[in-house]
Amino acid sequence: MQRKHFVFSGDVQGVGFRYRAVHAAALGNVTGWVMNRWDGAVEMEAQGESEEIERMIQRIAAGTYVLISERQEWEMPLCREESGFHVRYDE
Repeated sequence: MQRKHFVFSGDVQGVGFRYRAVHAAALGNVTGWVMNRWDGAVEMEAQGESEEIERMIQRIAAGTYVLISERQEWEMPLCREESGFHVRYDE
């Protein structure tokens, strides 16, 4: 089990990235959140088995119009009380 913080750049806003992330997280039993950033990037925290997190990102990237040109990631401490995966609208 792990938790990662991601920042994705490219064609990632206005293409359904966040909603694909919610769907992909549910398929892989991944918790966390996703949100658009002011600079055109998408920020996400995902927690689950490493293979499921990677599969989640592959499902998002396979979506029509989504083009991830850069991916940054950092390890984060686990958030054991978290449940579900949601879109955040705050910064």
